Amino acid sequence: MTKDIIQVPLLPLRGLLVFPSMVLHLDVGRDKSIQALEKAMMGDQTIFLSAQKKVSLDDPEPNDIYHIGTLAEVKQMMKLPNGTIRVLVEGLYRAEIQRFVETDEEFIVEITELDEIHGEVHEEEALMRSLLTQFEQYIKLSSKVTKETLATVVDIEEPGRLADIIASHLALKVKEKQDILEIKQVPKRMQMLIRLISNEKKVLDLEKKIGQRVKTSMEKTQKEYYLREQLKAIQKELGDKDGKTGEVEDLREKIEQSDMPEHIMEIALKEVARYEKVPQSSGESSIIRNYIDWLLALPWTKKSQDTININNAEKVLNKDHYGLEKVKERILEYLAVQKLTNSLKGPILCLVGPPGVGKTSLAKSIAASVNRNFVRISLGGVRDEAEIRGHRRTYIGAMPGRIIQGMKKAGTINPVFLLDEIDKMSNDFRGDPSAAMLEVLDPEQNHNFSDHFIEEPYDLSNVLFIATANSVNTIPGPLLDRMEIISIAGYTELEKLHIAKEHLLPKQRRENGLKKGDMQIRDEALFKLIRRYTREAGVRGLERQIAKLCRKTAKIIISEEKKRVVITEKSIEELLGKPVYRYGLIEQEDQVGAATGLAYTAVGGDILTIEVSHFPGKGKLTLTGKLGDVMQESAQAAFSYIRSRAKELGIAPDFYEKYDIHIHVPEGATPKDGPSAGITMATALVSALSGKAVRKEVGMTGEITLRGRVLPIGGLKEKSLGAHRAGLKTIIIPEENKKDLENIPESVREELTFIPVGHLDQVLKHALVGE
Repeated sequence: MTKDIIQVPLLPLRGLLVFPSMVLHLDVGRDKSIQALEKAMMGDQTIFLSAQKKVSLDDPEPNDIYHIGTLAEVKQMMKLPNGTIRVLVEGLYRAEIQRFVETDEEFIVEITELDEIHGEVHEEEALMRSLLTQFEQYIKLSSKVTKETLATVVDIEEPGRLADIIASHLALKVKEKQDILEIKQVPKRMQMLIRLISNEKKVLDLEKKIGQRVKTSMEKTQKEYYLREQLKAIQKELGDKDGKTGEVEDLREKIEQSDMPEHIMEIALKEVARYEKVPQSSGESSIIRNYIDWLLALPWTKKSQDTININNAEKVLNKDHYGLEKVKERILEYLAVQKLTNSLKGPILCLVGPPGVGKTSLAKSIAASVNRNFVRISLGGVRDEAEIRGHRRTYIGAMPGRIIQGMKKAGTINPVFLLDEIDKMSNDFRGDPSAAMLEVLDPEQNHNFSDHFIEEPYDLSNVLFIATANSVNTIPGPLLDRMEIISIAGYTELEKLHIAKEHLLPKQRRENGLKKGDMQIRDEALFKLIRRYTREAGVRGLERQIAKLCRKTAKIIISEEKKRVVITEKSIEELLGKPVYRYGLIEQEDQVGAATGLAYTAVGGDILTIEVSHFPGKGKLTLTGKLGDVMQESAQAAFSYIRSRAKELGIAPDFYEKYDIHIHVPEGATPKDGPSAGITMATALVSALSGKAVRKEVGMTGEITLRGRVLPIGGLKEKSLGAHRAGLKTIIIPEENKKDLENIPESVREELTFIPVGHLDQVLKHALVGE
């Protein structure tokens, strides 16, 4: 039977060979090889790997390459800073080159798969056992192969695959490995491996004997070392500056020329004197030297010159960020106060908002606007106090905490210091890092911050600290008290459109190698992208979709040789597939027993449908949907209020004796909790029990008391943006939240009708059909 011939790019390997089932990283640097790799990535990601006969050849010809190699799949590809490409490949099967199709730009070859020829079953079983035994003995002698490797090969049942995996772990020459690769007969391949391993064992035995002889000679070397140390002491007495003596003098000179305060300089010089006395071979020597290096590396008095120009700062913020007017105004006020007082003793700013709204980039813009160095540390997942305060200098490998490390990186004592994800800190038996942050963020204390490694007070009072968080709920109270919260709720559709046109699209065009004239996205297409392919408060998902469009455009320009691609509302589905989300998530018609509530999550505002059904029973109330304690209590309060007002609400007074009631919040896998679903649950209950439908365009938020009063809630801006995205038209809010309406963007206020209410009767009047 004739084997299929396939055409694939060829990657010649130097000093390396890949077997089937083998997974490893390769660094690719030659132009032809990079071209072949890119050709493979444009196809089905398969590439033919074959070794060169001579390693020294930079530009091999077809005759310089072995014709039998391995077809492999490219799993990962990453560009390194030096221009080479690192790829992760997995060998699939043996194959043989039948013909070279292309040799100019890159090697393209036609190959056929080589079948493995098996022998008699019992013979193969015996050879497998013998091979495993030999390999186990080889591992005991060799330091290059770990015992874990044996555990991975023991379970392999296929003799051919076992031989290939073992061959890949042996320290053999490329020619020997090539010989193994070219053997199609599995028994013959195993026999050759057994012979090679046997030879390698003999070599390893000899190495062991040589090692014993070297150990004996090392004892003699130890004696010589002791005499040399004595000689160094004599040289020191004679004033010889070589060796450690010269190093100590260099350290003293650096300390005296540094910008350290006087008391720190005294401590550093004392440590140098200790370092001089401790033997070089002692573990303490490296600890002292590390400490001295840190004292020298830290900025103690060096400052960057502030250039707080409010007009310039405003230009920088407006250039880098669209919208966020109140946030920018607060930052400019903050900078104006700093300029007038010439002091940073003020509130620590904490930017709070969903992912992707620009918190980190805002901090970078602040640093650029005041001409200060910028340094960022991520606190997400930090659960060890030593991460903030550092380790004590009692063991090798001790290091300062992240604050001191950040100051070293900044190089000045007055950088803009971003504490990213401050709400993601945790704690365990190693201490509470959020408690350690209290000293860092207190203007009254941080002028003498104490790090366990440095031990001496370090002045952080000139640092402009900015924190970011997704939610304030997980930030401990005392830490929250030291910060001023600036809320970034998210963006409206119009703001997202401007951000996409002015920031995201130009950035992604640059990153994907497109010029301005190569690609145009029309406004209606961007609106469809925002509404139907993303659902978020920020713009991170939108940027990913724009990047995807840029990649598709790049492919069209290269493959179809077009000079310009215009993306319209119609063509966007051809490029990105069917829409992911339905724009306007509201119900299509008025529903009985279902009300729409507004929720405030870590990723912005969203809508929440609450469903109620009743059926004959004995008054049992069932709650489902992974609800927290607060929402369960809201449901109980709504149920009790309806029982007390059943007659006025047009409900049979004895309904709780005749019916079981089930309240469900869909998306049961998602935990939900909060005090703002009370009136939504009550409305859905009244609708189900009275048979009156709830208006489909109405959303609501508010807590309820047993007397039917509607209490205020938080996050109205975020909830309003979520309602706007979902297509709601009327929002029922608590009376006391009227003051928060001015924080909602005008474009959203114009399209939504807000109805403030103080009692549940008013809610039902506006929410139920026919009321």
